Parts: sequence; structure tokens; C-alpha cells
Amino acid sequence: MSLPPTPYYLLDESSLAHNLAIVDRLRERSGARTLLALKCFASWGVFPLLRAHMDGTTSSSVNEARLGHEEFGGEVHAYAVAYSLAEITEVASFADKVIVNSVSQLRAFADALQSTVVGVRVNPGVSHSHYDLADPARAHSRLGITDLAELEAVLPHISGVMFHFNCENDDADGFLGLLDEIADRFGHVVARLEWVSLGGGIAFTAPGYPVDRLADALRAFSDRFGVQVYLEPGEAIITRSGELVTTVLDVVENDGRIAIVDASIEAHLLDHLIYGTTPRISSPGSGRHPTFVAGRTCLAGDVFGEHLLERPLEVGDEVRFADAAGYSIVKKSWFNGVPMPAIAVRRLDGTIETLREFGYSDYRASLS
Repeated sequence: MSLPPTPYYLLDESSLAHNLAIVDRLRERSGARTLLALKCFASWGVFPLLRAHMDGTTSSSVNEARLGHEEFGGEVHAYAVAYSLAEITEVASFADKVIVNSVSQLRAFADALQSTVVGVRVNPGVSHSHYDLADPARAHSRLGITDLAELEAVLPHISGVMFHFNCENDDADGFLGLLDEIADRFGHVVARLEWVSLGGGIAFTAPGYPVDRLADALRAFSDRFGVQVYLEPGEAIITRSGELVTTVLDVVENDGRIAIVDASIEAHLLDHLIYGTTPRISSPGSGRHPTFVAGRTCLAGDVFGEHLLERPLEVGDEVRFADAAGYSIVKKSWFNGVPMPAIAVRRLDGTIETLREFGYSDYRASLS
């Protein structure tokens, strides 16, 4: 068992298996099919474990759709906010379902999609999100059809719709209330279709979440309208299954103790910087020693936050940031040319395998 030098992302298959057992329970009881949202997590080195418990993948670009087709298998649902003609022609050649974002794109690409199962994204105007930045129903949203008459007019040309209206929704009552609203407002449309995707963003693997209640509601929705229901989980699949492992390079003092690690919040945990949140440290444990943990780039705000730790950090200490799988590995960058974290996985049998390491040649190749 050999670990790569820090920094590296460490995925844990046992934690993934815990989440996947909940997926199995939900699929069996609800009849819903689940598609991995590659926009959140696309580390294909663990796809063999995931594919045994999921029905395929959903994507936000041709590249993601192709990766799902080549490396995951199962159903490939291809969606993009906007396609070019070349892109939609390519994706239609291998995707099981192509979902377009607007009536104008549906009409523009009618010829390219004539032999393809087609759906459209619908913006129901209701949503759950803790952040306006991630709210699909925010003001002036471009995400999906908002005009019911427009939607009704294209029903002869589609077989399904996608409602993606949640982000990190761990409130079962809230989700089921939104689902009832969609059923009331769009039920006459859904009843004329073959399938409906309810998108992702439902935190059904969170501790204490009423999974059976969710499953029963999905089953009832499916039976009521005679449609196959799809879910597109991303974060729910990989939550609590990944860490960013780093090493302290230096400790400085400036109105407090500041430990500088060999990683970067901007380059390696970008969502925390975007949303103004603080990543949790899984090791060292919590305690009474206040420490600012900062990244190594020249960005003044490259800071992982202030933490109370069990001991003062010293040069050479290891620091692990929790929940570093979702929306982190897919967003990592070469900012400042800092070393790109390797990707490693702890397999079910406990062995650790390094899936990928990055070096100067990768940095150089990413530029021109």
C-alpha cells in the first residue's frame, strides 16, 4: 500500500458503499431509476462500484455524456444548457435520451434528433436552494422552459421532461411539498409522457433522512401519471466519501497562528470559496487550539478558515479536509501552477490505489 505525496484526494469505497446501499433501498421501493450526475463527480476509477447500484449517468456537456457512455455504461442522459449543431449531432449518436433546454433548440435541431429519444427541461418556478447562485428558479433563470403553453405545444415531439429544482435539499417535507405542486400544475402534461426526471439535489443519504417516505411518494407519483421516474443524484452518492489530504509547509503569525498547507481552496476546493463556506477538517480532531489554515497560492483570500484543533499545527503535520469529492475534483485547476492533487482510492478491501498523479507535463499540456 503506497500513498502519493500530498496533496491528494482520497476516495473511500466503504463510504460509497454505505450511500449506495441507501440507493438500492430507494430504487427497489420506489421503482425510480438513478443516474449519476457527472457535473458533481466524474472520477471514473470508482465507476465499477457505482454502476452495480445505478442505472447510468446524466451530463451537462458532450464531454460528460461521452465519459458516461464509455466508462460507466447503462443509460446515458445528455443535457446541456445550449448545444451547437455539431455537439447535438455527436451526442445523439450515442445517448439514450437527449434533453434540450428550450423550445428554440428543440425546433432548431429537429432533424438531428429525429431518431433520438428527446426530452425538454422544464423550469417549474419553484425550488429549494440555500444559495441564489445555485437556485435553478432564481430571477431571470435560463434553465428550462417556463411557458406552459409553449411546453404543451411541443408535447408531440418529446417523450419526457426533466424538472431539476433542488440543491442540497435535506428537508423531506419541503421536497414532497414541491413534488405535490409540480403534480398539481404539470400533471396533465406528465400524464402524456413516458418518463420524468426529477433531477438531483435531494440529500436522501443524509443521516436520518426518511428514505421510505421519499420512495413511497415517488412510487405514487409514477403510478398516478404512468411514467418512469428518474433521479439524478450527485452529492448524495459521494457525500462523506472523500478527503483532500495536505501537509503543513509553514506556520506564520499575524494576529493568530496561520498554518500554510500544500494545497489551495481556490484550486482544489473551489465551491467553498464560491459559496463562502468553511470546509470541515477531519484530521486532526477538534479541540481548543485556534488555527487559521491557509492555501499556498498568492491569492490573499486563499484561506480554508479558522479552526479549533486538538493540537497546534506544526510544519510537516498532515491536515485532511472532509467531503472533498463532490464539486471539487471536477473543478480543480492549475491556478498559480500549484501541484495538482493526485487521486487515490481506498478500496473495499482496505488497500489504497493511486488512480492518477499529475506533473509538469500535464500543467504544460493544459496551456498553449
